Parts: sequence; C-alpha cells; structure tokens
Amino acid sequence: MFSIIVPVYNEEAVINESYARLTNVISSLNKPYELIFVNDGSKDKTAEIIGGIQKEDGNVTLVNFSRNFGHQAAITAGMDYARGDAMIIIDADLQDPPEVILDMIKLWGQGYDVVYGKRDKREGETFFKLLTAKIYYRLLSSLTDIEIPVDTGDFRLISRKVCDAMKNLPEKNRYVRGLVSWVGFKQVSLTYVREERFAGETKYPLRKMLKLAVDGVTSFSYKPLRLATMIGFSFSVFSFLYLLYVLYLKVFTTNTISGWASIIVILLFSQGIVLMILGLIGEYIGRIYEEAKNRPNYIVNEVIRKD
Repeated sequence: MFSIIVPVYNEEAVINESYARLTNVISSLNKPYELIFVNDGSKDKTAEIIGGIQKEDGNVTLVNFSRNFGHQAAITAGMDYARGDAMIIIDADLQDPPEVILDMIKLWGQGYDVVYGKRDKREGETFFKLLTAKIYYRLLSSLTDIEIPVDTGDFRLISRKVCDAMKNLPEKNRYVRGLVSWVGFKQVSLTYVREERFAGETKYPLRKMLKLAVDGVTSFSYKPLRLATMIGFSFSVFSFLYLLYVLYLKVFTTNTISGWASIIVILLFSQGIVLMILGLIGEYIGRIYEEAKNRPNYIVNEVIRKD
C-alpha cells in the first residue's frame, strides 16, 4: 500500500487539480493507496473541498488541525496517520510534478528506503529566491556533521521503517528533510524539473523561509556556537594587544591620544559582536525551552477517513 501525504494551507485554488493528478498517477499502479491531506488550519474553503472529495473517494483521508501549526508539523502528522509500506510527501501546489512519483516507486522497489527529489531546475522563481536557496543549502551542508543533500525539499519517498524511525524522534522544531538524512538507511536522489505553482500564492514567504533555515542550522549543527567562541576569543586577543599598545604609548612615549574616534569604533564593533553572539546563543536556548515544554507538534481537530 502507498500513502501520499499532502500538507495543505489555503490551497482552494489548486486542490481539485492536485487531487486529479495525484489520483491519476497513483491509480495507474493498480495497487492499494491512500491520499492523506493534512489541513494545516486553512482559512479558505480547502477543508470543505477536500471533505467533498473524501465523500466520493474512500481512498482520501482528511486530517484537520485545530489551527495552523506549520508545514513541518503537517508532514509529521501525515506520517503519523499513514498506513502504507511507502510514503510519498508532496505539496499540493503541483510545483513538484506528481508524475515523478512513479519513478520514485521504481527506485523503492530496487531496495532504496529514501528517494528524495533533487531539483535540476526551478521554473517561475525569482533570482533572489534561487540565489538565497543555493547559498543556504550549501551553507547548511558545510555546517552540519551529517550529509543533507543540496537543492532538495520535502518531496520524497520514504519506506515504512524510515517512517517508524522518524515517529520515534521527539523533537519539536522539526526539520524533516534533515531528520530523514539523520536516520540514515539506503538513500538515493532523483533529479527532476520543478514547475511553476499551478495557482494561488506561495505559503513560504521570506519570514517562514528564514525560520526554516534557522531550524535547519540549529537542529543539526553546533558549529555556529564554536564560531562565536572563536570570534570572541580572537577579539579578546586583539583587545589585549591594543591595551598593551596603549600602555606602551603612555609609559614610553610622549605621544598622547588625540581623539576618541578609534575607541568609539572599537567599542561599537565589540558591542555588535557581543550582541550577535548573544542572539545566536539565544536561538539555541530558545530551542531548549521549546523542547523542555514538551508540547505536541500539532493538535488534530478531526480525522475523516474510511476505516
């Protein structure tokens, strides 16, 4: 049995087309399947449309959150409710072509536990987003101790044992693609061309992209903290040497300090470094705080499925 997990948030403009293409692809295999739509607190008619589809198609499951918990939480819920031997995670916006799923399933049949989509080209995206994404993925790869593939999103197939391993990970600020790499097993990439969004607007504005980026770095790397330590140590050494220089001028020469410009510059620079390091430490402390509360990743309002 195959489970297709589709997180949705305000996707009323695309949901019917998404359902049609996904159903057309997965039904061509003539094997049991389920489509799990996780409604992440949509404020439009997304839940209503999927509810109508579910009444006509028993292969559809609708999981409604009590509010918006985020894309990563929606993926996590989909994995929790999935009953298949293999799970395919795909967004509803059709940027990731559903037809690629068939190739993923072929690779899964060859013994791979994870088949992740690797974007060869990204249609309809701005130069700024392409550039920042390229920089981010390579920066993340250089900072982490595990290999997180570059130019990949959450579009992937995972086997049942990978799904079960993921369900045993209790952390709250989840970065699913990183966790999939962390659990290991046999993994392979599948190159594809990412298409333009079929309809509607992106649900990942700059603010959410930045949060996801921070989650990715802080979840899998302590190197920023080590870098902060190195910067602090280097600046302390520089300050000490400058102090010795000032003492030398005072004791052994008749030169006097003519102004405060250099002192002010050094003071402002040092304070900027200190605040940056405190902010970085605060990010990690914030993650500890979230984990310590031990709240669930999501709360489900209702589940509509054919048992």
